[in-house]
Amino acid sequence: MTKGKLQTAIELQVASGGRAFIPYIMAGDGGLAKLRQQLFFLQESGATAVELGIPFSDPVADGPTIQEAGKRALAAGVTLQGVIEEIGRLREEVMIPIVLMTYLNPVFRYGIEQFAKDCADVGVSGVIIPDLSLEESAILHSDLRKNDVPLIQLVSLTSPQERIERIAKASEGFLYAVTVTGITGARKEFATNVGTHLAKLKEVSSVPVMAGFGISTPEQVREMINLADGVIVGSRIVDALHAGDFEMIKNLIGASKTVDTVK
Repeated sequence: MTKGKLQTAIELQVASGGRAFIPYIMAGDGGLAKLRQQLFFLQESGATAVELGIPFSDPVADGPTIQEAGKRALAAGVTLQGVIEEIGRLREEVMIPIVLMTYLNPVFRYGIEQFAKDCADVGVSGVIIPDLSLEESAILHSDLRKNDVPLIQLVSLTSPQERIERIAKASEGFLYAVTVTGITGARKEFATNVGTHLAKLKEVSSVPVMAGFGISTPEQVREMINLADGVIVGSRIVDALHAGDFEMIKNLIGASKTVDTVK
């Protein structure tokens, strides 16, 4: 697969002296009509891309904040098909890459071949499926690759070296480095081996390494961008959008723009 819009956007941010920042938001939290405004705000605030979550009734990787956002979106009648159709209506206005984060069940219900085709048609720049293991990814990967839609792989802190290398080789767009053991949600501190883990991933990955899970403050963003090519922030962004705290979101994104090169 050729280098796509997502990987290019991350690499350009790194080349400019900063690091990539990808906010996660729940599609349809507050109603799908709010999505346009949310994406414009994130784009104008300097987000490199947006990870757009699809609400699902059994989100095994999500902590309480994102679970509650998903419930609100489901109550508003948000579906995977509805989100894809809305992206299609916005693609000529929203210029930054959009990555879909969904679980496998909605994709099966949608139809794998149709899902891949529709993602390509509306300009989706990547797909993340947390409950799709590397060993089972072929069921989706071939259709996504046929349509030039990157399948982004997650790698955990507990993965052995041999598995890390296989996941890194398979990932497209970027490699999602999970920086905590467990579900999403804010953390006060990270395990002492996070730096070693990220350095190991950067050695073996041919795509950018993005750190995510648990990052919730500008200080943590600045800590992680010295270790990776960028960060993904979810629960804190979801909370801030729900509360209308747009200044916090700007501060989080702004923290990714300057890397401390002094060690």
